[in-house]
Amino acid sequence: MSHSSQSPNGNGTSDVKTTDETTPLLAASVTTPILGAAEAEQIQQSEVNKNDQIPTLQVFVLSYASLVEPVAFFSIFPYINAMIEKVGGVEKEDVGFYSGLIESLFSATQMCVMVLWGKASDRYGRKPILVISLFGIAFTTALFGLSTAIWQMILFRCLAGVFAGTVVTVRTMLSENSSPKTQATVFSRFAFARNIGILIGPVIGGALERPAEKFPSLFGRIQFFKEYPYAFPSFISALVGLTAAISAAIIIKETLDVQALKDASKNRMSIFDLIKYPGVRQVLLVYNYVMLLAITFTTIFPVFMYTPIPLGGLSLTPGWIAMFMSLGGLSQSLWILLVFPRLHKRIGTEGILTFSATIWPIFFILHPTCNLFLRYDLKALFWTVFPVNNAVGCGCAMSFAAVQLAINDIAPSPETFGTLNSIALALASGLRAVAPALSTSLYATGVKYHILGGHMFWVILVAIALGLPFFIRMLPEKTRRKVMKSDDEQEEQA
Repeated sequence: MSHSSQSPNGNGTSDVKTTDETTPLLAASVTTPILGAAEAEQIQQSEVNKNDQIPTLQVFVLSYASLVEPVAFFSIFPYINAMIEKVGGVEKEDVGFYSGLIESLFSATQMCVMVLWGKASDRYGRKPILVISLFGIAFTTALFGLSTAIWQMILFRCLAGVFAGTVVTVRTMLSENSSPKTQATVFSRFAFARNIGILIGPVIGGALERPAEKFPSLFGRIQFFKEYPYAFPSFISALVGLTAAISAAIIIKETLDVQALKDASKNRMSIFDLIKYPGVRQVLLVYNYVMLLAITFTTIFPVFMYTPIPLGGLSLTPGWIAMFMSLGGLSQSLWILLVFPRLHKRIGTEGILTFSATIWPIFFILHPTCNLFLRYDLKALFWTVFPVNNAVGCGCAMSFAAVQLAINDIAPSPETFGTLNSIALALASGLRAVAPALSTSLYATGVKYHILGGHMFWVILVAIALGLPFFIRMLPEKTRRKVMKSDDEQEEQA
């Protein structure tokens, strides 16, 4: 590394001298006048501006890698029941039990290994953990489609969950590829990509299962697809993981500072110390509170639309259900991609969370209200309110990106990003493994016994949502701040 020092010559101009690591520091400092300080300030400002630039290719590949986990998780949903019955040889009355088991095991296994992946990325580097986990989830997802027994489905689903370390590593690397000024934009792209994965996962599974029957002209003569009718969608989902793994291996740059890694290893924080760090517990609480609201609503929304009107639902056809779920997913993506970065600059992380906490109860209460519209034959009002509520209310999805920024801000050091993210995601995976079953049981009880007109679930969910503002006020000041304006922007405003 070299530095520049200047000294005036006889002509009133400055000679430039180059100093390196062998030049005495005192001599360098003595010969550096005010002009050198100004030059140093320009260099420092140049470095700041450089840090505020988004590495587009890195962020794009990492966002593509973030598709892998939701595609692997959601792609089996359209055909898992039929696969359990026809391939697994399970009786119809037992299909629901095994379906719920297989769907939950992915998240349950994630929860068990998430912290291990995070600590591994903090110790051995981000890139090797990311590439290994991507190859692993691609391989195990492909094997799932080749299952010929129920125990194989359970085993390969668990193994896919084991390799879902991509969730931790991608978030950590995005944090290290962004600055406080750019992280809102970076994580909006990440959240947008994950929403795309949530959308295309079920499409892959629903469109490509049993290809020999659905597309006889293309696959009807291929015996393999007759013997393994659910292999094709698994292979396509695995291909997403494989291409992401290869792209990451070739393009992605390591973001963990090797020297910092060596220094941190001397005083590495334990998980217990990290949780005790000031503000971490409050941020984890808000993070998982938001996830709880999201998971419970996502679980019940399609069931609510399918439930008959007299029992508290909307009696919509599968086509309408698919359309409204797609509308919700698209709305979430647009809110996060287009609105979140700009709004975050204005009102900050706390402002985004407060906005979402204000909208959520209204968003939830309008669902049973729409049931009342249909009960009293106010169809025009229903078709006006329900689609608008579905599109506008999904703005609450901005809170997903906001709580991720809070996690980044409260981390004691960059070397703890991986472990802290893994703790947050492990807790969220636990919720995703348990909350759906509890939510559907609660909803079914309200519908079966017609409690509060079949709306008991919504009343409870609104009550839970009303508690979010209280917990948001517990967030430490470090996580509430807005994006700091640069000196140039402040001068322009002045």
